Amino acid sequence: MKNQNGGFFRSSFLYVIIFLAVIAGIYTFMGGSKTTTKTISQSEFVKSLSDKDIDSFSIQPGNDVYNVTGTYKNSQKQKSSNSGLNALIAQQSTTTKFQTSVLQNDSSIKDITAAAKKSNTEMTTKPAASSGFWLNLIITIAPMLLIVGIIYLMMSQSAGKGGQGGMMGNFGKSKAKPSDPKDNKTRFTDVAGADEEKEELVEVVEFLKSPKKFTQMGARIPKGVLLEGPPGTGKTMLAKAVAGEASVPFFSMSGSDFVEMFVGVGASRVRDLFDQAKKSAPAIIFIDEIDAVGRRRGSGIGGGNDEREQTLNQILIEMDGFDNSEGVIILASTNRSDVLDPALLRSGRFDRKIMVGAPDVKGREAILKVHAKNKPLADSVDLKAIAHQTPGYVGADLENLLNEAALLAARRNKKNIDAADLDEAEDRIFQGPAKANKAMSDLERKTTAFHEAGHALVGLVKSNASVVRKVTIVPRGRIGGYALMTPKTDRYNIRYSEALEQLAGLMGGRAAELATFDEASSGAANDFQQATNLARQMVTAYGMSDKLGMVQLEGNASVSYSEGGGAKSYSDETAALIDEEVRRLTKEAFEEATKILTEHKDKLAEIANALLEVESLDEKQIKDIYETGHFTRKGEEDENDAKSYDEAKAALDHKEDEVEQAEEEGAKNPDAPLDDNPDEPESVDDGSDSDDDSKQ
Repeated sequence: MKNQNGGFFRSSFLYVIIFLAVIAGIYTFMGGSKTTTKTISQSEFVKSLSDKDIDSFSIQPGNDVYNVTGTYKNSQKQKSSNSGLNALIAQQSTTTKFQTSVLQNDSSIKDITAAAKKSNTEMTTKPAASSGFWLNLIITIAPMLLIVGIIYLMMSQSAGKGGQGGMMGNFGKSKAKPSDPKDNKTRFTDVAGADEEKEELVEVVEFLKSPKKFTQMGARIPKGVLLEGPPGTGKTMLAKAVAGEASVPFFSMSGSDFVEMFVGVGASRVRDLFDQAKKSAPAIIFIDEIDAVGRRRGSGIGGGNDEREQTLNQILIEMDGFDNSEGVIILASTNRSDVLDPALLRSGRFDRKIMVGAPDVKGREAILKVHAKNKPLADSVDLKAIAHQTPGYVGADLENLLNEAALLAARRNKKNIDAADLDEAEDRIFQGPAKANKAMSDLERKTTAFHEAGHALVGLVKSNASVVRKVTIVPRGRIGGYALMTPKTDRYNIRYSEALEQLAGLMGGRAAELATFDEASSGAANDFQQATNLARQMVTAYGMSDKLGMVQLEGNASVSYSEGGGAKSYSDETAALIDEEVRRLTKEAFEEATKILTEHKDKLAEIANALLEVESLDEKQIKDIYETGHFTRKGEEDENDAKSYDEAKAALDHKEDEVEQAEEEGAKNPDAPLDDNPDEPESVDDGSDSDDDSKQ
């Protein structure tokens, strides 16, 4: 390949030299022809004619003028105003020819004719030139044609010698390059929280390592394995772990990499990808986000959709067509398996479909341990407790949680990551950074406190399915506070009673506002949005309404591809009944929340007053207030609390100034004892939440 590239550049350089030489020749030829003829004015021509210096001349009609050319009786010195090579040639030569232009009028011709007769000079006439236009056109187009021809020759030679189909042929080549098995360090031990998924993939690894074990039994290994699940669950890492365990070449491409602006490029890239994998067999092909090219055919109209369907057709042929692709296993990942073409999911192509869902509590703990290996955690950190507090988190979320905690610990000048850092990191991910300096009036702050206390109290009473983990009135993002309630255990289905509890908890904020201030605020807007969505799902998807019956009116299972996701598949009467049932469920939930808050009005006030005092309460503190009316306050904010940007920068500048001052004093008094820690930061109260035990 090196010689081929060198030959290509040498041949290209040769063509450039030839091109420049041809242009120089044309320029020299055309310029040289001008140096043999002297251009004079009309008055000079008439004077030379009268002085009998001209031997003969001819007149030819041109564009609005007469072109006059002739010869002198004696040689004349050539003078030129040009620069460069033409001027040098003109200064060193003489000429006997001249040319000029004469206006097309009778007086000019009459004067020239009279002067020619008087000086006895030969005068001839020529007809108007008919080829001037075509000559000018050829002179204009010829250089362009020459350039195009040279470029064509260069591309043709590249196609012939490179063996890659030329420059344009590279568009049809796959962008995937086989990764060296030695460079892939990912193993199944690096993938936590997906034990069942790994078991499904062990057979693939064993087949790639020892295929005879299966072929002797007459077994056929699955040609394709589809990894489906929500984003961040580790589908790509599982594919890399399979390649790492099997120690085989790994070809990785994204579904969008197949499609380009040129028609047919996607199919060509698919062919090239499978050809490369077959030559390296046994090998693994991994196509990330395959739904980019694997969507159901016939759902679009022309244009780029036809190109996508051609690419899909080529994938179907390569996976299970006339050509044998033995030794090549295709792994693919997607978040939308419901939109994939049925031909792609049939047996013989993607035989095995593995659902990589959100990890359970044990899986989350295992994932946290993997990502905590290179992070200094304090002894107070309980990864098992964090796993219980993060239901629904996927691997990417948990990795981000520990990373945010590490950033916070570094910002607070800590040596270890403690529980307070993890608690703050979880709040940042959930709702954004705290806005400690956000201006709130006393009435607004009190309203927020009773609103969140209502959520917490209703959630505490209705605690069969969920647990109130935390309640706070520290402003974050667009909210003034929130109550965090999580399921007691990992929940894969929701029962009717659990849904009603959840609705009552969402309505607790508005019920507390009306019970305390007898006036509603806009703080419950997000609560109503969640409650409406849940109630609508109960009615239209879960079949939890007696009036509508056990039917699914909305949801992925009932939405056809022709509906476009926006059209409803039921009548207006049914839509009105749905709205009526949603209102009934939310109204009953509000009445239940109001009943609970009325019965425990003193507890509501105690929780709200505690929030106004300390701004944040954890699970244990809320239980203590509910049971005893008192709670244990956390320690005062210390030097490790998070600072704002300005405070952190000022502390860092102050720290650097102290170090410089200590160095100067040490230089002046070298015998003075050194302070082991001269830059101990002072405690800065920035109003941020510093609950060290906020998650029990």
